[in-house]
Amino acid sequence: MNPVSIVLIEDDDGHATLIERNIRRAGVSNQIHRFADATSGLAHLDAQCAAHAGGCLLLLDLNLPDMSGIDVLRKVKSDPNHRATPVIVLTTTDDQTEIQKCYELGCNVYITKPVEYERFANAIRQLGLFLSIIQVPAQS
Repeated sequence: MNPVSIVLIEDDDGHATLIERNIRRAGVSNQIHRFADATSGLAHLDAQCAAHAGGCLLLLDLNLPDMSGIDVLRKVKSDPNHRATPVIVLTTTDDQTEIQKCYELGCNVYITKPVEYERFANAIRQLGLFLSIIQVPAQS
């Protein structure tokens, strides 16, 4: 079984470090690819995750320097190669309209920063378990 690759798109170094630390504390040892902007993160998804047999998990901030996380989520979920990619939104915004929009676009979990460790760890573990037992259909 191929391990899931974690893609973290987060422009704040402090938040990225905290998120990575929490992932490790949760007992997750999967490789983490961190990008400080949406363009680089999306390019990695296109180049690596579509071909990665274990699938990818996207951890996404909404406030990015080059495009909004909402736009990233929309692009990921509208792309047939990435539609099944689980997305956890991690952001400082707790606006109910924005939260609803993210769920409508297909995010799996929405977590407000600062991250509550137990909720975050549980979400990572559940999505990791989901990815470990679900076969991602081969792209034709």
